[in-house]
Amino acid sequence: QLQLVESGGGLVQPGGSLRLSCAASGLTLEYYAIGWFRQAPGKEREGVSCISSGDDMTVYADSVVGRFTISRDNAKNTVYLQMNSLKPEDTAVYYCAAGIIGRLIPGDYDYWGQGTQVTVSS
Repeated sequence: QLQLVESGGGLVQPGGSLRLSCAASGLTLEYYAIGWFRQAPGKEREGVSCISSGDDMTVYADSVVGRFTISRDNAKNTVYLQMNSLKPEDTAVYYCAAGIIGRLIPGDYDYWGQGTQVTVSS
């Protein structure tokens, strides 16, 4: 059964850090572009970061540049999103997705996880 599962979300104070994980079953993530997206209440889903297959080129939304880092561990079939210097405006449900083209466009991705909640609050 093909499945993406996010984990690592939670409640963190402003300035804190979290590492999100996206683990896969039924597909080998190294052959896919992987994107991280987020959706806050009342807002559209937005792209946060993505990593391409093959050359592992990374892309970041302007709002997270210098704070978030996307990476792969092919041996664990897992992609990570390290989030540092978190801000209240980073609060959202975070989703990982797998696709062929590595852009920050939700429509590019074929497979989605169920999401993990990230709340940044004091």
